[in-house]
Amino acid sequence: MAYYTRVLSKQEEFPSFEELADVIGVEHPDCKLTIEEGDEQEWETILLSGDDNVEIAVLERLPVFDGSIGQDQIADFIEDTQECKPESGVAWLHDYLDEVQTIYAFQHLQGADLEEGSAALHALRSFLWERGSAIIQADLEGFTNEEGHHIVWQFSDTVSGAWSMAVLQEGTWHHFEMDLGDPDHRAAFMQGEVPPDVSSVQISDAKE
Repeated sequence: MAYYTRVLSKQEEFPSFEELADVIGVEHPDCKLTIEEGDEQEWETILLSGDDNVEIAVLERLPVFDGSIGQDQIADFIEDTQECKPESGVAWLHDYLDEVQTIYAFQHLQGADLEEGSAALHALRSFLWERGSAIIQADLEGFTNEEGHHIVWQFSDTVSGAWSMAVLQEGTWHHFEMDLGDPDHRAAFMQGEVPPDVSSVQISDAKE
């Protein structure tokens, strides 16, 4: 089954192919971008590959408008998270998704499992996210806020390890690192609370 990560942006304007190619050329010169659909100004699908032609990822740009594939994906995200926790994070997410204008969908391919391929994919995704007014979605994980901390639980029951999370309380994000496998940490997050024994909590205002 194909695995995807996505940048969900409130911006309709998107970077040109040349801008994206510059990011890869400077940071990962052993990798390259190739337009699969569209052209340099109105690209629709781009292939990221290594210098050995191992395919790393396909990046698809999906504008969100009435009747579009992008709109269908937004509707699916809202439906899929209706029963997720915490409720405060889900409510914020649904409001945010209503304003998303562009989805950048990365289908991870064979080369994404290699160190260089993973780093190049991350650089490209980070560039799109860091343009601002965007969140990240990852299959089998969930969604982040604009600061990049996970806000909705969609992990498997067997997941473990440290992860950067956030809960929304009275319009304020509380960011912290928790152990995904710790049942007490997990229960607190599901209730929209900071686990009592985490070492550091950072606070920021929620952006609408």
